[in-house]
Amino acid sequence: MAAPVQPERLLRERNEEEAGGAMSFFDHLVELRKRIVSSLAAVGIGMLVGFAIARRFINFITQPMLSALSANHAAPNLYYSNPAGYVSLIITLSVYLGIVLAMPWVLYQVWLFVAPGLYKHERRAVSGFIVSATALFLCGIVFGYYVMLPRVLTYIVGFANEGPIKPLINVNEYFELIVVVLVGLGVIFEMPVVVFILALFNIVTPKFLLKNFRYAILLITVAAAIVTPTPDATTMLVFMAPMVALYFVSVLVAYLVVRRKRKKAREAGGA
Repeated sequence: MAAPVQPERLLRERNEEEAGGAMSFFDHLVELRKRIVSSLAAVGIGMLVGFAIARRFINFITQPMLSALSANHAAPNLYYSNPAGYVSLIITLSVYLGIVLAMPWVLYQVWLFVAPGLYKHERRAVSGFIVSATALFLCGIVFGYYVMLPRVLTYIVGFANEGPIKPLINVNEYFELIVVVLVGLGVIFEMPVVVFILALFNIVTPKFLLKNFRYAILLITVAAAIVTPTPDATTMLVFMAPMVALYFVSVLVAYLVVRRKRKKAREAGGA
């Protein structure tokens, strides 16, 4: 039989937890400035690293387009239409690589800003928050690169490659397209992490998410229509499937958070 929890220890832990969240408005502003500066510095360092590897990375990002061109019997080449086009691509790619490389540190800064408003036991989840958020963002990019882009690009090139009109793809415009798809999917895959934070602050509950499922499906459909550059229903369904799955994962995350908070409340009340 488990030993009873001492009321004094529970009271002491509760006081420690509540003390961690006491910050004035000015302290919050100072903390926000500190986290923003640190995040921007990390992005700057990531950009330098990205610039060093950008030329090698171009072969990787252009592969889906070259494969789509070859599959539709078109010349597997991309072009730039102004003298500074290639340099502009290198710089732009460096910026995005810098953001991706700095993402774990940026997420860590976000958590440090949010953590003072949480209880002590909730702040212990920092490592899980960073790992899960980074993993979900990368999963979104991987899904976009290996699943969405081949299907989307093959459809676009095949649709436009009929008759005497042949594709002459500008590499800068192609890069803008894949950034919308990949980054958009990476952000969308963060849904469970966002719900985790909202559930911690009692903004959403599992009941609320299930009750408003129909509205969530509507928003998912709109997001699919915006991010998916093709009008065919099949591609939109491929895009929507992981989003719906992520929504139900978010419901499970909210349920676990609420259950844990209720358990803590019962333990404190039983003291």
